[in-house]
Amino acid sequence: MTILHVSAVSNWGGGEHHIENLCSELALTNPEVKNIVFCVKNGAFHQRLKSTSINYIAAPLAIKIDFRFALQLAKLCKKNQIDLIHIHDTTAIQLAIIADKFYKLPPFIFSKKTSFEIKQRKKTLYKYNYLKIKKILCVSEATKSVSEKAITDHSKLLTIYHGTNLRTKSSETSFLLREKFNIENHKLIIGNIANHIRAKHLDTFIDVADRIINKEKNTNFFFVQIGTFTERTQAFIDRINALNLSNHVKFLGYTPNASNFIPQFDISLMTSQSEGIPQFIYESMYHKTPVVSTNVGGIPEIIQHENNGLLTEPYDDKTLTEYIFKIAEDSNLKTQFVNQAYKTLINTFTTTQMAQKTLEVYQNVLEESLN
Repeated sequence: MTILHVSAVSNWGGGEHHIENLCSELALTNPEVKNIVFCVKNGAFHQRLKSTSINYIAAPLAIKIDFRFALQLAKLCKKNQIDLIHIHDTTAIQLAIIADKFYKLPPFIFSKKTSFEIKQRKKTLYKYNYLKIKKILCVSEATKSVSEKAITDHSKLLTIYHGTNLRTKSSETSFLLREKFNIENHKLIIGNIANHIRAKHLDTFIDVADRIINKEKNTNFFFVQIGTFTERTQAFIDRINALNLSNHVKFLGYTPNASNFIPQFDISLMTSQSEGIPQFIYESMYHKTPVVSTNVGGIPEIIQHENNGLLTEPYDDKTLTEYIFKIAEDSNLKTQFVNQAYKTLINTFTTTQMAQKTLEVYQNVLEESLN
């Protein structure tokens, strides 16, 4: 079979990482499946794909609904005899529907990778319930539950956890955090990896630093945040400066192979207000770095509170701070969390498992389309 993966996202994030992992895994385990990625020309994802062995085709996307992109999508399907289109974001759904109106395209599968509720608008509901979409692959049970409110045919909804790629793990970095920022050995590094988008709520990350450094007067912690800067970034920097935290909090921006830095973190701190399941948590579990996180989206499905990590409600910087202290002061608890988290990850949340479950969906959809 030949699968066309459509991404209308120009940046690089967890969703694009999922496409890369899925295509890479299937190339190893099922080389009879041909995967082609159709992406935005000159975007970060396009640049990333250039360094891989994944087949890809890039096209311009100047505006959200660019008819050139839709036309190119239709041509690709015909030229490459595409059997199934795997859509990976909401803009790509719209573009695929437009193309399907003018050209008869093969069946669609859509991956819903966030826990955002689907808006109850006529056009939005039409898009998500489009007849060509045969299955909707949800990143978590939480995402599936949210989607049920808008999807008419609940049998289309399936949960397939994305997982982590065990073959690509490394702790090699171009610099060491402690050396670069002159962090003394007695200080614990609290790390976060997330692009600067609303869902990640990095204001809470700053709130925790403020509480520990300024309110608790505890300077034995250093905060490192890695992720692509956006229009929100300057406000974060301004807050850090206003709170006199510039010597205690560093925002590195986009950093290649960011997850390789996780072994240098003493604690991984996730402060999201909305999530699917972040790769950052999977990677922390692999590298045996304890996780303190908000309990949003699918996170409670992989981090069980007080079993393999600690969870609290979103925006609760006070409890997040208490949990950081709790892990910092109890080495036995830290050991328990990281060992149990690693075991959970290996048993359940790998890209090998994800790829095989996704392939099974592909096969079922194609079989049904022939009947």
